[in-house]
Amino acid sequence: MNIDISKEELLKKFGLNVKIARLKKGLTQEQLADMMGIHLTYIAKIETGKINMSLGKILEISKTLKTDINKLLYIE
Repeated sequence: MNIDISKEELLKKFGLNVKIARLKKGLTQEQLADMMGIHLTYIAKIETGKINMSLGKILEISKTLKTDINKLLYIE
C-alpha cells in the first residue's frame, strides 16, 4: 500500500470501489440506500469520497453488496 496517499485520495478510491461493486450488482444508489436503511445522499457522499465512514459501516456495505471487504478497501 502506498503510505504517501492522502486521506482525500483514500476516501475517493474507497468510494470508487463501492461504486464499482454496486454497479456490478446492478443496483442504483437508491436501491443500495434502501437495502441499508440509509439516505440516498449518504451513498452519493461515500462514492464521491466526501464522507469518512466507520469500520462498522464499511463492513455493512460489504455484507449488503455481498462483496469481499478487501475489494472495497483495495487502494493500489
